Amino acid sequence: MSAIVPFTKNSKSKGLQRIQATYTVRDISRQFGLSESSIRRWTRKGFIQSVNETPGGEIRYDFKALTQFRRIRELRNRGLTIRQVELELHGQLNLFPESGGRLIRLPIRRSPFEEALLLHEKGDENAVKMYQLAILQGECVADAYCNLGILEFDNNAIPGAFDHFTNALKYDPRHFESHFNLAHLYFEAGDYRLARLHYEISAVLEPNSTGVYYNLGLIYAVSGELTEAIEALNKAKENSTGEERIQVEELLSNLEKAARDDRQIKDPQELLPEKEH
Repeated sequence: MSAIVPFTKNSKSKGLQRIQATYTVRDISRQFGLSESSIRRWTRKGFIQSVNETPGGEIRYDFKALTQFRRIRELRNRGLTIRQVELELHGQLNLFPESGGRLIRLPIRRSPFEEALLLHEKGDENAVKMYQLAILQGECVADAYCNLGILEFDNNAIPGAFDHFTNALKYDPRHFESHFNLAHLYFEAGDYRLARLHYEISAVLEPNSTGVYYNLGLIYAVSGELTEAIEALNKAKENSTGEERIQVEELLSNLEKAARDDRQIKDPQELLPEKEH
């Protein structure tokens, strides 16, 4: 069975969340449920640091920016509006006022985790050694374990993937990507109880994630909680765009039809569009 939603670019990992070397504005928007206009505005104002901009005007961020976006996620989870978040970011920026001089960044040697990210994206098997070295040195430990889990999954070593994602949570119990990935693995294994647990934790950590609510909708449906399933899918729809929205709307339509027919859903595959079976 494969009910996982491939909302991420890495189709090999079938929707699992990986820590990447760089992110586009759209990547950040999808992962954190933030509007692209807000992300671009914060970048222009210097609240968020980008690493480069392509000739076509595409802004890119490195993995270090995740710390800032995770902070924004925490502020949003505390109930702050986008305007209040912006004021908070502005206040943090003013803690370090610029002096008259300009800082010139000199080339520095990449850390083990940075090197691992680049090797991972190239498909170089040496990424494993560099992630392990990063863990030994205490660098981005939860993120490194998470990406090791992705590599194990790609190699069809599912027990190893479970082990790495679990280790990531030992170092950071609120590591969204690892909760999300564990939920996916339990979902594929047919253990909807544990999949539901990790998706619901993921929803607390990231209440604007389309992928989380899409799969929660499937889990609620097979549990006979059709009202909750429809509510989850409507939440997924709120932050979906383009092809994602079409996917959510198709599932929502199938689920609403099942509810009208008072039909019990035994397998998520019954609700998925034919192209996903």
